[in-house]
Amino acid sequence: MMELVRALGVAYEENVPMSAKTSFKIGGPAELMLFPATPGQLSDCLKLCAEQGVKPFILGNGSNLLVKDSGIDGVVISTEKLQKMTYMGDGLIYCEAGVRLGELCVFAQKQGLAGLEFAYGIPGSAGGAVYMNAGAYGGEMKDILHSAQYIDASGELRELPAGELELDYRSSVFMRNNGVVAGLTVKLRPGDPAEIRAKMNETMQKRKDKQPLELPSAGSVFKRPEGRFAGALIEQCGLKGQSVGGARVSEKHAGFIVNAGGASAADVRALIALVQTVVEAETGVFLEPEIRFV
Repeated sequence: MMELVRALGVAYEENVPMSAKTSFKIGGPAELMLFPATPGQLSDCLKLCAEQGVKPFILGNGSNLLVKDSGIDGVVISTEKLQKMTYMGDGLIYCEAGVRLGELCVFAQKQGLAGLEFAYGIPGSAGGAVYMNAGAYGGEMKDILHSAQYIDASGELRELPAGELELDYRSSVFMRNNGVVAGLTVKLRPGDPAEIRAKMNETMQKRKDKQPLELPSAGSVFKRPEGRFAGALIEQCGLKGQSVGGARVSEKHAGFIVNAGGASAADVRALIALVQTVVEAETGVFLEPEIRFV
């Protein structure tokens, strides 16, 4: 496999600590990590894996992820080098999957394009935001997405309009068809750059006021139960500050579990299970995790 990887001409590293690649700062080593720099290279990597019978793990910004302490055997494909952004005119911006969502927001603001303000501060990649239809403060990706470029199961580069992406709450077609997002185009509206920046700053301040950004986490741990809020249910059950090892339910926002220092993936999993058990016993609501476990 390594000879074939070298032949592709794609950057790679072996035994990469996932604690350095995730916002939780948790996770053992990835056996082999590939860093394609173009959608074409991403396609080549996926084709090679398919030919070798290897199912790779696709890594975006690592912000909604808990990697087990033993790490990831096999191949991880990182999108972090897919960084192209282009204004295409008529309110359309194309960006590759590895662009951080915050950087896309700033790029749009500088073009005088509004509509992405809700996403400012979401700590993920643009590709990951499409994959899970990320959202906050009344907005979500499906509101502004025009189309997505992706690699299908056969390794071919394809594109679908937003209306065919089955975008729903924290869900998209890519969770079901194994497509890998390579890039996306958003459709925004004209706006005043100063007003857009002010709204972005307001959104960021809300995050700083309400979320434990000072400690490593994977963002909101649980999906929002219908008609309820996970954080409120957890707080109602007296679980703020509850700890297992180095993992702790945030005192600032109970919907977050933070790495308070030296937390292991096992600590986090145990704390999630404890929260689920207590909340279901006391409220009848089962909290479904939003973060991905690898």
